[in-house]
Order: sequence, then C-alpha cells, then structure tokens
Amino acid sequence: MKNYADISLTEYLKKYFGFDFFKGNQEVIIRSVLSGHDTFVLMPTGGGKSLCYQLPAMIMEGTAIIISPLIALMKNQVDAMRGFTEEEGIAHFLNSSLNKAQITKVKEDILSGHTKMLYVAPESLTKEENILFFQRLKISFYAVDEAHCISEWGHDFRPEYRRIRSIIARTGVAPIIALTATATPKVQNDIQKNLDMLGANVFKSSFNRSNLYYEVRPKVNTVKEIIKYIKLHEGKSGIIYCLSRKKVEEIAEILQVNGIKALPYHAGMDSISRSNNQDSFLLEDVDVIVATIAFGMGIDKPDVRFVIHYNIPKSLEGYYQETGRAGRDGGEGQCILFYGYKDIQKLEKFMQGKPLSEQEIGKQLLMDTVAYAESSICRRKLLLHYFGEEYPVENCEHCDNCLSPKVQFEGSRDIELVLTIIVTVNERFKAEHIVNILTGTVNSTIQSYEHDELDLFGEGADKSVLFWNSIIRKALVEELIDKDIENYGLLYLTDKGRDFMENPYPIPVTQDKEYEEGDDDDNMPIGGKEGGACDEELLAMLKQECRSVAKKMNLPPFVIFQDPSLEDMATQYPITVDELKNCQGVGEGKAKKYGKTFISLIKAYVEEKEIIRPQDMVVKSVINKSGNKVFIIQSIDKKIDFEDICRARDLDIPSLLDEIESIVNSGTKLNIDYYINQVLDEDKRDEIFDFFRNEAETGTLEEAIEALGDEYDDEEIRLVRIKFMSEIAN
Repeated sequence: MKNYADISLTEYLKKYFGFDFFKGNQEVIIRSVLSGHDTFVLMPTGGGKSLCYQLPAMIMEGTAIIISPLIALMKNQVDAMRGFTEEEGIAHFLNSSLNKAQITKVKEDILSGHTKMLYVAPESLTKEENILFFQRLKISFYAVDEAHCISEWGHDFRPEYRRIRSIIARTGVAPIIALTATATPKVQNDIQKNLDMLGANVFKSSFNRSNLYYEVRPKVNTVKEIIKYIKLHEGKSGIIYCLSRKKVEEIAEILQVNGIKALPYHAGMDSISRSNNQDSFLLEDVDVIVATIAFGMGIDKPDVRFVIHYNIPKSLEGYYQETGRAGRDGGEGQCILFYGYKDIQKLEKFMQGKPLSEQEIGKQLLMDTVAYAESSICRRKLLLHYFGEEYPVENCEHCDNCLSPKVQFEGSRDIELVLTIIVTVNERFKAEHIVNILTGTVNSTIQSYEHDELDLFGEGADKSVLFWNSIIRKALVEELIDKDIENYGLLYLTDKGRDFMENPYPIPVTQDKEYEEGDDDDNMPIGGKEGGACDEELLAMLKQECRSVAKKMNLPPFVIFQDPSLEDMATQYPITVDELKNCQGVGEGKAKKYGKTFISLIKAYVEEKEIIRPQDMVVKSVINKSGNKVFIIQSIDKKIDFEDICRARDLDIPSLLDEIESIVNSGTKLNIDYYINQVLDEDKRDEIFDFFRNEAETGTLEEAIEALGDEYDDEEIRLVRIKFMSEIAN
C-alpha cells in the first residue's frame, strides 16, 4: 500500500471540500484509514462522519466501496460529491433504482478508473454478478456506513449487513472503516465481532449535542398541537416522524390543508415520488417532511430546526439518530416527542409473531425508550448514559425536565430495598419482575418461583409501579445496578452497588411524570373537543342563550345545542359559521340554522375580554373519507333495511345507531320512518316522541329510560330520539 503518512491533509481538505480545518476526530480517523488500519468510528449525527471516508477515497488509489442501507442517502451523497468536482463519474451508486443501461454506464466509469467512490446497498453487494465485477477492481477500502444495522441490538437491524464480512473475503481484502451515529457498548462490540475487526482503531466522539432541546409532551390533540407549533415557527425546516405509512399520508394532508408546505416520505411510495419529495425538501420548496420511523430519512440537510415524533420510536438509538437530524449546522434544534401508552401497545403488537428472542430484544429496547419518556431526570443525562457516556452537569438547562424540574425526595431507602430484592432473587430477573415483587403483584412467574412467599413480597405495595420503575432507573444512572444485555436485561449489582449496600448515602430522586391518556387523533377529525380550559363565564352565557332561543321556538334547549357543543364553543371561541361548524356535534346544518346569535355573543365577549383564541391558529380538517357515513346516508335515502345495511358494513344494530346518531347530531337530516314503522307501533312511537318534545330536560337516553319505564327497550327509544333530533333540531 502506498505511504500517505507525510501528505498534508488540510491541503486536500481545502482542494476537494473547500474547508480550512477538520472537525473533532476527523483528521486522526482519516490518517488511520490512509495507513491501512481497520477503523471504527462512533460519531453523532452532524459530526462529519461522511468526510472520514470521502476524503481518503479521493486521495487513495482505486475505488472505495461504501455500503449504505438507504437509497435516498446514496443519491444525496453522490450528488454532493459530484458538486465538489467537475468529474461526473467521480462517485456512483449501484442499487435497485438503476436500469440496465445505467448499471452498464456505472461499471464502465469504474473500470476506466474515473470513479473514486461506489455506494452500494448490502443487497447489491451480495449479488453474484456484482461480486464477480468487484473482483476485477482495485478496492482502496470498504466503508460500512450505518454500521449499527449489523447488530440485532441496533435500532435498524438489517440481516444482509451480517453477510458483509464474508462478501469482502470474496471480493478482495482491504481495510474496513465502520461508521455509526448510534451504538451502545453492546452494539459496538457486536459490530466489531461481526466484521472481524476487534483490533480496529476505535474513535468515539461525545454524543452530546448541546444545541438540541429535548421535550416530551402528552399525546393529547397531537395534530392540533403540531400545527400550532409549526405555525409559530413558520418558514423553518422540520421533520415529523410517524409509525405508519397511513399516518404519514394523513398528517401530511392535514398540514397541507392548513397552509403548511409539507410532503410525505415513506417506503411505500414509488421511487420517483419519494425522490421528488426529498429534493423539494432539500431545495426548500417545502418546509416539512412527514416520514415513517421504520424507513428513516437519509437526508443530509443542515438547517432542520425541529424534529417531531408523532409516535414513540422503537428504541433510544433510533430516537437519538432521528433527533440528530435537527441542528446539524450547530444552530437551533427542537426535538419534541408526543408520548402515549397506545403507541407502546401498537409496537408490542407488531412484535407478535416474531421469534421469541427477537421479541425479547425488541421489548427491552422499547422499555428503555419508555423509561426515557416517563423519567423526570435530565433527558441529556439519560441519553448519554444509554450510550455509555457520563454527563457530569446536573442541569443541562436545555430539556423540559431541567427547565421545569420536579420536587425531589431522599430516595436511598427505596433504592436499598430494590437492591436487596435483586440480591434476594440471585440477580436473575428483569426490572418488571422486581417491581412485581415490590408491589405484591401475583402472576404465574411470581408463583412459579415462589416469590410471593418472600418476606419482602409487597414491601413497596403502598407505592405505584411507575414509582418503582423510576427508582430502578435512578439506580441504573447512579451505576449501583446494571443490566445483563446478553440475557435480555437481567438486573445485577455493580461493585458500587455492593458498596452502597454496606454504606448507604443520601440520593436525591425525582418522581417521574404520569402521562394521561388522551385522544391521539387516530379517529378524531380536527375541530373536536380541545384540551384547553373551558371558559365557565362564557359557558354560562351560552347556556342562557340556548335556553332563550329554545323558549322562543318552543323546544327543549338540548335540541338547539347539547352541552358538549356549548362547552366546545366556550373553549374554541368560534366567531364565524365556518368555525362554529367545526365545534363538537354542530355540523354545517346546525351552524347555519341556530348559529347566528351564538356567534354574535361569542364575538362580543372575545372583544370585550381581549381573548386570544385557539382559532387564531385555525386548524382545518381533512374531509372525512370514511365510506361508512356516506354509505349509510345513501342507504337510508333508498330505504334499505337496517339489517341489510349492517350486513353490508359488518356492523350490529347498536353500532349502526351510533353512526346514525353521529350523522344526525352533526346537522344532517335523515328520514328513518320506513324502519321505525316496521319495528314500532304508532302509539309507542308518538309517546316517546312526545316525551322528547315536551318533557325531556337533557335529552339523554338514560333520562328517557327512567321516565318511560321498562315498557320500552333502549333500541326503540334511540330510534325515536334520532327521528326527533332529525326533524326538530335539523
């Protein structure tokens, strides 16, 4: 191998990339590659990993083979490299997006010696025709980018990555540089073992991204919160991560109808659309990209100002890498995670059917992410600890937990109890089992080991599962206990923990947050009940107005607007018909028929009190694409029997009545007389109708059942109430 020891790297850096100096460990890493050593690089997103293989590739003889999992990232980096030089063929990629003619052109450029860098997907690397082609090349080195994909404990495991070493043995041995932005000590060791590079030079940069702000919010009215946030940061670039392709499409569409320049990006899209959307984001034709967590982005954009997670990621490594796309230029980067328990249930459901060992690994990684979300410890400290790095500062002043710290308590006795139980069960169980012993929770595992007969069983039953999980996390952060990752997270005491048992000392602990379960927008059209406080003074005025209007029309007040609708008005402050019809249970028909006086009242109140309304951040809904409601309306218009409607839509009668009530309560008029006349005699129908017309105060089903007695069943009352609301209210 040629000796590159005496060359001036800064001259080449200036020549090829226009930079005057290196960042962090870049120069020593590049010299390691140039000297022919296997090299392992652990560097956070934004630290300049790509340069660590791009510059030596430009300097060294031959072609560097760069293995990357993302087609989008390959295209992005090849385009960037071609921008640094007049030589079009200086960099190429070889993957499934190319046709035969393009592949031929790539191979001609490589064989002619023009190409210094060839990006390949691991799937392309393993094709026999490509292996035979690579055997004809002078390969300067192999770069394994996103090397965490090798490890089953990594956040984006790719089985093809585990074959890389055997392919290299066939294509021609050359030095390897493995690079990743996220790797726990366990994952790092796994990568090095698999690539047979345990003797590699290892360069580990700090994972601390001091410019990033971390925050976790409860998952309540999430879409509306996201829209408000984006409008408050208008013109700034951002990424929103979702769990499913369907949710990506939904969120992108809702953002678009609310005047936000946004596009979707996921693996289910055709490659042309995906590429066009990526380019639109890079060229700043759009401000926001909505993407799936599973697919990832691979977009090297330095001025992303916010990364929002609509769903919790599957692992802390994934979360760290995705948030790392914010503020790569060292500028502002806001990282907001919306957290709700339903996401955990969904991710656990996805794991079902996988091999047991894979489920165990997946659950362990997910629980670490849950711990991060629920903890009240400094988020930066938790993240860095996860990657084997200590953060000595007590308050980072740049995360929600540090900026709004909770009251602490002295927790050494609680920690001592946890450690005692771990020792009592011979350090052979996970956190969940330890917590079950503490809280006195009996299950089959507890009984099979007879741990319900321990003296300490139920010793911590006066405190919650959440509390004991926070104590275990504190003990982990204090390095009193550790997890045996090889054995799926079994807890054991460290030497420091055993010393603590002998000589306990005070340890301040912060109680973790309890996240309330809210509406996570899965089935909620925007404009439903908001999380904001209801204005009680306005609500009283609206109720009085409702009674007044009802009296003039000789109707019960609930026919005009029911209480949930009035409460939503007192939260949203609608001052136009369009705004009013988005309030709960109103709809266009009711808004036009009864809305005028209510709008006038609210408008005068808002002006008098100088109120800043939630509607000042107008959030428009996407038209409901559910076929059920349209089908039901059309079927009732055609007088189709309810049982036939149910069979066509796989519903039962109560569920069908739920749908019909929803349609009618939103102001749509439906004539269901044809069905009522089949199931109810005229006297019964009239008696129920008269009750709602003359006696009902609230209009609820419960009130009617109590007043009318056992002679009528629920279904009969519901049918007539639908008829009443449709004819009188609409």
